[in-house]
Amino acid sequence: MKKVLSLVLVVLLILSSFSFAFAEDAEITKITIIHTNDTHARLVEDSYNGIMGFAKIATLVKEAKAANPNTLVLDAGDTLHGMPIVNISKGENAIKVLEAVGYNYMTLGNHDFNYGKERLFELRDMSQVGMISANIVDENGEYVFTPFVIEEVGGVKVGIYGLSTPETTILTNPKNVVGLTFKDPIEVSKEIVKELEDKTDVIIALAHLGLDESSSVTSKALAEAVDGIDIIVDGHSHTKLEAGQLENNTLIVQTENYDKNLGYVDIEVQNSEVVNKTARLLTTEAAASAIADPDLEKMITDINTANEEVFNQVIAKTDIYLDGVRENVRTKETNLGNLSADAARAATGADIAFVNGGGIREDIPIGDITNGKIAAIFPFGNTIEVKKITGADLKAMLEWSVSDFPAAKGAFLQVSGLEFAFDPAQPVDSKVVEITVGGEAFDETKEYTVAINDFMSVGGDGYEMLAKYDVLTIYGTYEEIIQNYLVTNGTAGSEVSGRIKVIETVVEEPAPVEPAPVEPAPVEPAPVEPAPVEPAPAEPVAEEVTYIVIPGDVLWKIAEQYNLTYQELAEYNNIANPHLIFPDQVLKVPAK
Repeated sequence: MKKVLSLVLVVLLILSSFSFAFAEDAEITKITIIHTNDTHARLVEDSYNGIMGFAKIATLVKEAKAANPNTLVLDAGDTLHGMPIVNISKGENAIKVLEAVGYNYMTLGNHDFNYGKERLFELRDMSQVGMISANIVDENGEYVFTPFVIEEVGGVKVGIYGLSTPETTILTNPKNVVGLTFKDPIEVSKEIVKELEDKTDVIIALAHLGLDESSSVTSKALAEAVDGIDIIVDGHSHTKLEAGQLENNTLIVQTENYDKNLGYVDIEVQNSEVVNKTARLLTTEAAASAIADPDLEKMITDINTANEEVFNQVIAKTDIYLDGVRENVRTKETNLGNLSADAARAATGADIAFVNGGGIREDIPIGDITNGKIAAIFPFGNTIEVKKITGADLKAMLEWSVSDFPAAKGAFLQVSGLEFAFDPAQPVDSKVVEITVGGEAFDETKEYTVAINDFMSVGGDGYEMLAKYDVLTIYGTYEEIIQNYLVTNGTAGSEVSGRIKVIETVVEEPAPVEPAPVEPAPVEPAPVEPAPVEPAPAEPVAEEVTYIVIPGDVLWKIAEQYNLTYQELAEYNNIANPHLIFPDQVLKVPAK
């Protein structure tokens, strides 16, 4: 019996050693995740602003899949809204492009609800790109999107589930999400991970949560609270994570925004265990040599061609000229400035609405107003946000607006809901001498709701005082809101009416003193000098000119004023990147 037991033990030891050796030699499967987030409908390549464009992304995806067929393409939301090329189709054009690139799944960001939930459900149903979110339910507690999927990739089972920020209820127009509940992402994740852990080898959270500490739930908090998530492909905070961020053995990745970078994650799996995971970003500059995919380029061209019909549609008429001239909207009240600010205030219900003069790019002549004209006036895709700020900071905004008057300044504010007067002769920060809000006296200790664009909201154009305040609500883009306002109200009430008054300080000159009469002295005849010989006139010497950059300037436009190329101007000023200049930067313009 002892001999038999000894023989069994020997056999078991041999078998276990074989199993161990087999486990050690098991093949490693590499899975690649390509990801984007917060592209905000930037479909078209724009090297000046660092935007890669989806035609290049298509090429890079094809190259990645050729190098590793075990590749998935994911998007972390805020994708279906942002620029006229997509807004005009209410998101459908973005879906077409994502499908053509080869995206597998996307989650939903707050701005993806900007057309309303019913339109988003239509996009969901027409899309071949799977829309997933596990924490959005309807009145009956039912999922409105697929909560998770399990993909077999190279023999590895990959579980992917979606999460959307609970702040969506205030970070889109609340009307857009009536009847929907956004459940706690951490509690939902605990349930989903428990369900997936025995069914999958890799678990990925495709999340629109972000890393901003002001957010109700961050991806960092999620990783710390929930074990078992291998990767969080994140969005929402526009954070650039060049090699990812490891929290509780969970790798968080995010690409910044506006397809400025393309994210790559490599996951190595052996014996159903993740043994390695790394992340990197490919920048627009690094991808400069990539050739744009011709099929995607043609698709985007076709989309623009089809959009022309919609852009040419007349939405309103005007029998008055609407002044959007650069020098005017940046220095004084104009009727187009009033119209734009009134539209923002009407849409948001805020006490006050501001539009920075630099955000208005064209005027409107008498006659028809088309969709395309409004899109050209507001080409940046800025959304409108509402914040509640103190009267003291409201006054600080107005002071900054007029601080450089009479120089044209992009930060100069067109206003609705208030009137103010300023004296240019007074010192900076003391120029504003009178403010009324809604016809009532201004109070520095009171709080006011203000509608501003998302650029100003984070401190853009020098409005740093706004950055510390939480966003109460986010609405649509300027072109959408003004289109709707014109259809409903036309141009009534936009006339220049003294919302912004300039007080001219009058300095009284002292009365002139009459001099006492003086007797003339006798005049001696002057000796006659020989006529001087006039020298030949010297050639005028051209002098170097100093130019101060103002917001909205670009180098080529400045160079054009002086009959130069932007390359000459960049070289003369030792500018390494001619596409990057800053307000108040001093440029030397060579004599020519």
